Amino acid sequence: MDWSIQQIARLAGTTSRTLRHYDAIGLLAPSRIASNGYRHYDQAALVRLQRILLLRELGLGLPQIAEVLGRSTSEASALETHLAWLRQEQQRMLRQIASVENTITALREGDEIMAENMFDGFDHTQYQDEVEQRWGRKAYADGDRWWRGMSADERHDWQQRAADLGSAWVAAAESGVDPASDEAQGIARRHVEWLTGIPGTPAASGHDVKAYVIGLGEMYVADPRFGANYATSAGGTAGAEFVRDALRVYAEANL
Repeated sequence: MDWSIQQIARLAGTTSRTLRHYDAIGLLAPSRIASNGYRHYDQAALVRLQRILLLRELGLGLPQIAEVLGRSTSEASALETHLAWLRQEQQRMLRQIASVENTITALREGDEIMAENMFDGFDHTQYQDEVEQRWGRKAYADGDRWWRGMSADERHDWQQRAADLGSAWVAAAESGVDPASDEAQGIARRHVEWLTGIPGTPAASGHDVKAYVIGLGEMYVADPRFGANYATSAGGTAGAEFVRDALRVYAEANL
């Protein structure tokens, strides 16, 4: 069974022009072209399109999406990583819904609005307690001020840099190189440089950076929220373990 380009465009909430563009750049080829010239897409193409749209939601550009799709990761394993992110977003959206519903109820019934409950799920502040517990109140305040002070483009660039780092880590892990290799250590250096640009962290303050980087690597393995960023086709925590080991080697030698 397959679907015409018009059907897919309607189902996916996109356009035929976009699908033709994806074909032109080698991102999503049709499974067949009918005698009338219309493109048709089978189940495998639909799964690939779903991944493309999910990666767009993550903020990746088309070149980065092509790189991710070009890896030898199975479709199911890759979608598991996407699913972990979607579940996080689902929880955030549920908090937003509850917050707005409570505001509507308060307005309609003339009740007092609870300001502290109005903005749950709207930004990164749900991590405030966790950050303050790990690194102190000043760390959260500095990071929060830095994030809010950025423009939309600056935030996108920062997120893109994080995504590029994740892609580089996964590619290195799947290639089978040693965590102590020049390739892996080059990515580790980029990772530490990226960390130093985040105000409020020990990496930015210069305080006990070595212990911070090593501890962060351990957290990538222990916490599925972070480990999902480094998931490989092997599944489990193999990718996060590679990052942890490479960061430890780098920290021991350079920090």
